Amino acid sequence: MSNEDMIKRCGEAAKRIRRNIVEMTYGTGNAGAHLGGSLSMVELLAGLYVGPIRFDPENPTWEERDRVILSKGHAAMALYPAMAEAGIIEEKELSTFKKDGSRLGGHPSLNGLPGIEFASGSLGQGLSLGVGTCLALKRKRNTESRVFVFLGDGECDEGSVWEAAASAAHYGLNQLVAVVDINSIQYDGYTDDVLNMSPFENKWRDFGWDTSVIDGHNMAEILNAYKHKGDKPFVILAHTVKGKGISFMEDNWKYHNASLTEELYKQALEELETAI
Repeated sequence: MSNEDMIKRCGEAAKRIRRNIVEMTYGTGNAGAHLGGSLSMVELLAGLYVGPIRFDPENPTWEERDRVILSKGHAAMALYPAMAEAGIIEEKELSTFKKDGSRLGGHPSLNGLPGIEFASGSLGQGLSLGVGTCLALKRKRNTESRVFVFLGDGECDEGSVWEAAASAAHYGLNQLVAVVDINSIQYDGYTDDVLNMSPFENKWRDFGWDTSVIDGHNMAEILNAYKHKGDKPFVILAHTVKGKGISFMEDNWKYHNASLTEELYKQALEELETAI
């Protein structure tokens, strides 16, 4: 498949994922869900799951598979539709999100769902899990599998993230790929107001990582970043928009976790349908 065709295919998947996120949120009723941070990372997940991920749905414990760890577990609502795009789960299962007996909880959990390596939700832990997974792969002499850890920018306030970053560089874990969703808003407000981490890229470099700064909604840049392979751990610093794709949600902290009225649900779907 040509690069242009792959970009188009991933872009079409991203549109379906966004629609599914809205449908899943509306399906929860007043319970609501984490809309903003799910919508911000749609392209990042679509680019991986439709693009380069190594995973066999028929053999989910295949040793040569890539591992994905959603450290920002509250964005599970974006992960599940991306997994459906890759054929790991069936799309019809998305309608069970957060319902009794469902495998699709508000945060990923180890309940028989293929493709989930670790339960997540408590922030600041995913990168450490990624380090441990990469160390295990090296012991098994598996040099092909990569470990993708998705973090939020607010999550990087946690000191455990930087302990893991230092360890990854120390052990030369070049199979580790961290993807930071920099949507600039966390639960308590704008990330720069809560704890300004600038210059963010320099911090990762100083910790011994290769870095790439991209537009987290530009599929060409995303796919190109996923091609990177070097002798150091690699971090993709993806600048995104919280609530991307829906006007009243974009850059709006109120939609970090929210429910949708019927009116807002219809407006969101209409905007997604008419988007280029």
